[in-house]
Amino acid sequence: MDFNQTHFVTSAATLAACPQDSSAEIAFAGRSNAGKSSAINTLCNQTRLARISKTPGRTQLINFFQLVDKKYLVDLPGYGFAKVPLAVKNKWQFELEQYLRKRESLVGLILLSDVRHPLKDFDRMMIEWAIQSELPLHLLLTKSDKLKRGAAQNTLLKISRELEVLPNVSLQLFSSLKNSGVDEARNKISSWLSVDETVDIEINEARGSKDAG
Repeated sequence: MDFNQTHFVTSAATLAACPQDSSAEIAFAGRSNAGKSSAINTLCNQTRLARISKTPGRTQLINFFQLVDKKYLVDLPGYGFAKVPLAVKNKWQFELEQYLRKRESLVGLILLSDVRHPLKDFDRMMIEWAIQSELPLHLLLTKSDKLKRGAAQNTLLKISRELEVLPNVSLQLFSSLKNSGVDEARNKISSWLSVDETVDIEINEARGSKDAG
């Protein structure tokens, strides 16, 4: 998949406002300071695709970026550090839960967590939710450039041991600043978005064989 061609399509404040043509999409979730927008920009080799702010919590809508026809990357509202009224934060959380529970085209979840402070309560909640929903989850331990290589690898190993018994959960180190871990993350995203294409091909081939018979 050509990540360079990814482009912004729309922002949605509610589940009902999300694109209706989506056949498959992957959502990016994480605390407001985890680097979601930076990761999306880095993966798509663009600098201004997803809005980056020095103030955590500026992503207040569900933002849709089309990677290929009818397949999207989705930037979800951040959680944790947003300096907004409690009523607004509660509304974000409600819409986030609505999206995660009811969005039928959601095929995978990219969870971003700062490698220096990994697996906070929100991160663990998202992992638990993904397991219960049987949704594949890939954990990006972001800002790995902030640690020495040995320390980053030790954190990766520690968390890998903790999560290895969980189904459909994988993880890696990632740095938007150093462009490290990009290929691994792209391959994971491409594999998730290609599943439905493989199924369609198999169905069409089966139908063709039946018609030929």
